[in-house]
Amino acid sequence: MNWSSITGALTGLALVALPSLAQAAPRDPSGVWLTEDGKARIRVEKCGAQGTNICGYAVWLKVPLNDEGKPRVDFRNPDPKKQVRPSLGHQMIMGLKPNADGRYEGKIYNAENGKFYDVTIWSEAQGELNVKGCMLGFLCGSQTWEQKADIAPGQLTGPTNGVNGPRADAEWAPKGNTNVANAAGSPATTGTAPKAPKSAAAKPAAPARSAAPAPQAEQPED
Repeated sequence: MNWSSITGALTGLALVALPSLAQAAPRDPSGVWLTEDGKARIRVEKCGAQGTNICGYAVWLKVPLNDEGKPRVDFRNPDPKKQVRPSLGHQMIMGLKPNADGRYEGKIYNAENGKFYDVTIWSEAQGELNVKGCMLGFLCGSQTWEQKADIAPGQLTGPTNGVNGPRADAEWAPKGNTNVANAAGSPATTGTAPKAPKSAAAKPAAPARSAAPAPQAEQPED
């Protein structure tokens, strides 16, 4: 199984999909989850303008370095601009939307082969996340991810697009610079210039100098 999500079951096993079970009160899938193969931790969180979508990022890799001892990069990405981005911290769950069954569905990115798959995620038990990815609508594989509350060595813990945090794709990037500011422990940037401090009371103006008397004309001698 590959580290990112769907594994070899997506390309080698044709499974009959079970009918989805409606959930009256679906569990919030937000949290950090260890993939079934143990090769990655994925942070799932709400995203989108209304906070109703679900995004996910690879915040920890069991093997973060390549054979040359350098950080792994997303070299199989179909977008040339993303082929040099680090694998650690990249976005893989692409803004899933809630469906009528109380689950989230949309696209998931597999960095092992640079392809996107249809995916549905949901949680039926505390501490477990069900992930079902499908290719062509009928070739499907499922995983169960385990929730993790500890922090593994090398795990990204900062806010998305902030200091020591994962990086969102442009369409899902948090708006503004508040994440970066808050991660550094400084007040959030609001774009409003701070007011200038009040200056000390003005000193009273010096009295105006009186004009010098005009010289008188000389009187003619008698």
